[in-house]
Amino acid sequence: MSSRARPEFDRSLLIEGLGKGLRMIEAFSDDWPRMTATEAAQRTGMTRTAARRYLVSLVHYGYAETDGKHYWLTPGVLRLGQSYLDAARLPRLVQPFLQRLSMQTGETANLSVLDGHEVVYLVRSNSPRIVSIGFHVGARLPAHVVSPGPAVLSTFGAEALDAWLADHRFVRFAPTTMTDPAEFRSAVLLATQRGYGWARQYMDPGLCGLAVPLSDRKGRCVGALSMTFQAQTYPEEQCLTRLLPPLQDVAGTLRAIL
Repeated sequence: MSSRARPEFDRSLLIEGLGKGLRMIEAFSDDWPRMTATEAAQRTGMTRTAARRYLVSLVHYGYAETDGKHYWLTPGVLRLGQSYLDAARLPRLVQPFLQRLSMQTGETANLSVLDGHEVVYLVRSNSPRIVSIGFHVGARLPAHVVSPGPAVLSTFGAEALDAWLADHRFVRFAPTTMTDPAEFRSAVLLATQRGYGWARQYMDPGLCGLAVPLSDRKGRCVGALSMTFQAQTYPEEQCLTRLLPPLQDVAGTLRAIL
């Protein structure tokens, strides 16, 4: 979620079965919405027998369904993510500030975090417009195509950033998507200097994004505040004069209470 490393634990304290069960859930994707036990085993590195046991368990507990051969997830899996949104302090605290920001600027505002190599959107303001632009709560996107990516990565140290870049897959989504790691690294360094991340039609032609890192009182980055908008509506200079200051003001206000 940020540059903070996960704590290390004695492996004897870990429940390996829980980790494998979660890995099985994560194996389902847009490319693999339905899987046989054999396919699930290949995607998770388990034996077919072990994969089938985990799949049958998911069916039993309401997280998956099967026709006897293929398995697929049910909406019950969403309870896992909803538990985080219900219990986490950050989304609940940020929501009213985003709503105020949205009313001030006329644009939809978001809170997102970096989860490995993906930006995950946690909070979205209610749009003041009938038709809004942006990403809904729960959306996950590669960090190199949306503005919160360089915004959060701008808070990484040089060693952590290089390690992240070495592991990232730079997939092309649009003609202008950055797919060169060196070019993206320069964009992150520029975000460090400027204090904001910028995305120019990297995900969808015609759409741009602006984001600022969100830090707590100790200066640790906990996510990013962002807006997505039509490129023709806000040329870069106008975007920086009309949208950036309110974003920075909200980030500054939240820093004092996080």
